[in-house]
Amino acid sequence: MSKSVAGFSKLSKSKKIDWIVDTYFSNTEDAKGVLKQYWNDNETLQQLHDEFIENTITNYYLPLGVAPNFLINDRLYAIPMAIEESSVVAAASKAAKFWLERGGFKTTVISTTKIGQVHFIYKGDFEKLKHFFSIVKTKLVEQTDHITNNMKKRGGGIIDIELRDKTSDIPNYYQLHASFETLDAMGANFINSCLEQFAKTFKNEALLFDLFSEDDKQIEIVMSILSNYVPDCLVRAEVSCKVENLSENESISGEAFAKKFIQAVNIAEIEPYRAVTHNKGIMNGIDAVVLATGNDFRAVEAGVHAYASRNGRYSSLTHAKVENGIFTFWMEIPLALGTVGGLTGLHPLVKLGLELLHKPTAKELMQIVAVAGLAQNFAALRSLTTTGIQQGHMKMHLMNILNQFEASNIEKQTLTEHFKNNPVTHSSVTEAINTLRIKSEK
Repeated sequence: MSKSVAGFSKLSKSKKIDWIVDTYFSNTEDAKGVLKQYWNDNETLQQLHDEFIENTITNYYLPLGVAPNFLINDRLYAIPMAIEESSVVAAASKAAKFWLERGGFKTTVISTTKIGQVHFIYKGDFEKLKHFFSIVKTKLVEQTDHITNNMKKRGGGIIDIELRDKTSDIPNYYQLHASFETLDAMGANFINSCLEQFAKTFKNEALLFDLFSEDDKQIEIVMSILSNYVPDCLVRAEVSCKVENLSENESISGEAFAKKFIQAVNIAEIEPYRAVTHNKGIMNGIDAVVLATGNDFRAVEAGVHAYASRNGRYSSLTHAKVENGIFTFWMEIPLALGTVGGLTGLHPLVKLGLELLHKPTAKELMQIVAVAGLAQNFAALRSLTTTGIQQGHMKMHLMNILNQFEASNIEKQTLTEHFKNNPVTHSSVTEAINTLRIKSEK
């Protein structure tokens, strides 16, 4: 039976594991063995991983792959991708190779502004509040100097602070809506520190403001926090070529391919059920690179999906057209990323990944990540509108199915050869491996 535990965080790692396996597992030795087999033999490296989060008991591995041949703004990249899903790295690599021969990917950073807000309750007259804000705004910025000095020296810092009236949504609710430039840092800690100082200064100065009544002065700070919705931290990625150059073989012409491809994108633009899966495919590529470079894929996901809904209906992030015989496929997407701070300077594989990418700035990483998403979406739509998605995906998934059956190396070689010319499904693989094993027993 499960039981509660007091002071769990203060236990040593071995004691934490003892409590977990004794409480939740019938075979304690097997459970301990699984946990310990993923520990790193390098004690210094293991301690580094243990200290990334709280209550660490082991490491959770994901494959780190590489998708080569990405030509981005006339520079070649091999892109690191950390992901467990079959066919993602293969699809990205295939799309990269396709566009390598057609001029590559073109990218532009449109803007890099990030947002944070102080949410507060004020029950007095709005005109008095506006007047107070106009007076105190300069002091809000000045009193963050101890936080922003280093960032300002590098060209970043606070861009602006606005007072926003949100009382039509919640009675007496207002915001200090602040915009920031954080350069190569993702900037979460920087932004949150500035916001908390804004809140402190704002509240203290209100107590001294002569035009406020005693009730007016009692401003209630609800919270001060950055936003992961960054519609003004935008990057554009695109590919284009002559329509006739879209064809790789005689099975489908460039014109027919372009027509079906654009139809598929148009459906995702107007049909939310399709758009969610369509955009999930984009995020397969984006998340994999974000994770491999030590950035926050959850923040990126939240911001991207909010952006996909910005016009009141969830819609495709990518778009396609043919004009004057030229096929163009593009995407504008919000990406708040960093190449300094956080795990970027701590995790050895993150350092390796960033070096693999020519040690990019945050702006350069935005462009690389956007390209990975666009490539992934192109590969998925190309399969969907020609051979179908399952043919390639299930062939890549074959090894996972064989591993579920604990197939030997000889069985894997035999069945990989067999399924080169046969459709892969879970039932077909089950039948094939059982047949093979029956034959081997005779």
